Amino acid sequence: MKNIVKSIAIVVLTVGTISISKAQKIAHISLDSLITTMAESKTAQEVAQKYLKDLENQVATMDNELQTKYADYMKNKDTYSALVASTKESELQDLNKRIEDFKAQAQQDYQRKYGELSKPIYDKAKKAIDMVAKENGYKYVLDTSTGNVLYSEAADDILPIVKKKLDTMEPAQIPGAPGATKPAPGVKTGGAKPAGK
Repeated sequence: MKNIVKSIAIVVLTVGTISISKAQKIAHISLDSLITTMAESKTAQEVAQKYLKDLENQVATMDNELQTKYADYMKNKDTYSALVASTKESELQDLNKRIEDFKAQAQQDYQRKYGELSKPIYDKAKKAIDMVAKENGYKYVLDTSTGNVLYSEAADDILPIVKKKLDTMEPAQIPGAPGATKPAPGVKTGGAKPAGK
């Protein structure tokens, strides 16, 4: 009798598990691949490169100033009094420190700017993925580009239909890009505030 009850319980559990697994459709997508196919990614990359170039130009200007002052110091150091030489050396050290500080701050600023430029693209891609998942009855969509999936059975790759969905959506607004519109007053964009504001 106990064996019969166990057998029935196993059959009910197995059938229930199969029913649940069939009810939950799972799909996968490489979010990185999707993002690189979006036209807005190229625009954001161009804006980011221009921003980086401006920062690099500023560093080059500061480096040139340091090199000029150093060359002048080396050329005339024998004519300087101890006080003037000490003052010039301090100026060179201060300028060198300012350059190093600027480089460190510029790297952080560039990363912040790149994140600000990328956010609308990721938001649009996420919205398209959510829409496709709901329209096609997917319970889970796994991002295969992160490498966090340890095991999964075969699932549908929805990259092609999400790309089609992106074609029907408005372009993401890239801050600072030519033709970008500013949000209406009172509308939050969710981006980071520029430094100093």
